[in-house]
Amino acid sequence: MKAIFQQILDVAPYDYPVHLSGDTGTGKELAARAIHDHSGRKKGPFIPVNCGAIPEHLVESELFGHVKGAFSGAGKARKGRFELAHGGTLFLDEVTDLSPFIQVRLLRVLENGSFEKVGGEQTVCARVRLISAANRPLKTEMKAGRFRQDLYYRINVVPIHMPPLKSRNGDIGLLARHFLNLAASRYHRHPVMFSDAAMAVMRRYDWPGNVRELQNAVHFSFVRSGGSRIDACHLPPEIQRAAAVAVGSGKLNPASVAEAIRRCGGNKSKAARHLGVGRATLYRFLSSCAEIRPTP
Repeated sequence: MKAIFQQILDVAPYDYPVHLSGDTGTGKELAARAIHDHSGRKKGPFIPVNCGAIPEHLVESELFGHVKGAFSGAGKARKGRFELAHGGTLFLDEVTDLSPFIQVRLLRVLENGSFEKVGGEQTVCARVRLISAANRPLKTEMKAGRFRQDLYYRINVVPIHMPPLKSRNGDIGLLARHFLNLAASRYHRHPVMFSDAAMAVMRRYDWPGNVRELQNAVHFSFVRSGGSRIDACHLPPEIQRAAAVAVGSGKLNPASVAEAIRRCGGNKSKAARHLGVGRATLYRFLSSCAEIRPTP
């Protein structure tokens, strides 16, 4: 992540297009905002657009605007996102969802910085810095014929990949405590902390929803705990279930259990909390494991 932060700082002063790749919830929009905030356009607008959330028949109007009477329901002229982003940054999220027709229009805008509104004849100039993002690999979409090759090379000048949270296990504690501190500050609950057991369970989970899922889990646990301590039992049920499955698959091993029991002075209840499992789960494991002798 430190290398990614440096990439953001390196590319920010330049107007070259940036493409952010990575799974949903890895923080692509946050990275785009950071690039904008460190650029010479930081005083201009930052306009985000989720291309996959706009009905296909409205995408052209949404991006480029329309004149009055351009189509049924167009009772007045409307500026598009390109025009609104003039002097700033336009962030196109899920850019691979754009239709071939819109891809052609986008390519022309990037080539000459001008376009015509839907139903209009007057040329509109917009000087914007383009940042795009997608959770499907851009090159794969291009090779499959779903994304234009010329547009690929136009928007993928500086690629930045946002890694999934499961490959950044060391960040889980930092991020969880950050989100918890924000929640505690907002709702005036201090101090609030995670128990060792809760943190162990969170580190064992794979986080398919990435940082966004972690933030949601922290909010859920914050509400459910109601006090100054978040324990494993306060985490969302699916995370607790996944942790239990992980234990059953062999992640609870004799060496880690023996070490936990030693650290807890032979107290198996404390050892179970330290390992992020229930006391009954630990006792079942101990009864089936001849390698660990009862602590005197």
